[in-house]
Amino acid sequence: MRIPRIFSSDPLSEGCEVQLDEAASRHLVKVLRLSAGRPLVLFDGRGGEYSAELVETGKRARARTLDFFPGDRESPLALTLAIGISRGDRFDWVIQKATELGATHIQPLFTARCEVKLSGERLQKKLAHWRQVATSACEQCARNCIPDIAEPQKLAQFLQRRGDETLKLVLHHRTEQQLHQLEAERGRPQSALLLVGPEGGLSEAEIDEALARDFLPLRLGPRVLRTETAPVAAISVLQYQWGDF
Repeated sequence: MRIPRIFSSDPLSEGCEVQLDEAASRHLVKVLRLSAGRPLVLFDGRGGEYSAELVETGKRARARTLDFFPGDRESPLALTLAIGISRGDRFDWVIQKATELGATHIQPLFTARCEVKLSGERLQKKLAHWRQVATSACEQCARNCIPDIAEPQKLAQFLQRRGDETLKLVLHHRTEQQLHQLEAERGRPQSALLLVGPEGGLSEAEIDEALARDFLPLRLGPRVLRTETAPVAAISVLQYQWGDF
């Protein structure tokens, strides 16, 4: 049986006992039907992971850490995904897959063609939900560092930031520039920022503004990809070229 991996919101150290949250406890006790003494893997998002054992079941189960293992399984390419918020479960899917593929930061964006309206308490609840999606994806894919999911902001505001990424790309299916051309011209980047539009894509004005902010246009073949397909394809290609694929 596969050993369950559980995120702990409390800082971990060797030989400590932690109380797991209700969702994790329910999964271990009600779904997996684990009893005290069963092995676990715990991580707290600060890097590395701990072998552990379940010491108490119930509504709030408890676990004890054993040995620490430092491996992080992080890509050498620090990758930020900035993407227009899409409707329904599409955005959850994007966050899940971007996390599995190794994105280190995810910036949700309000763009001209974004049909999702969020503010106040509803925005905070949605942000907490997205962060839980990323955490659950890390539990599944064996990452020990949870990507940062930033608070949504308008694209114009985001483009005014002064990031330190060595390569900034905006997906643009009408450009002729492809990734192999960028590699020949610019060499191997240490970090990358990938900008993707929502359903309907970015407007021409938004693409022009990104290009004026030193973004480079990137085409992923001759087909128009959906907003949930494009980032998965692009991150996969970037990880193959410069990451750990």
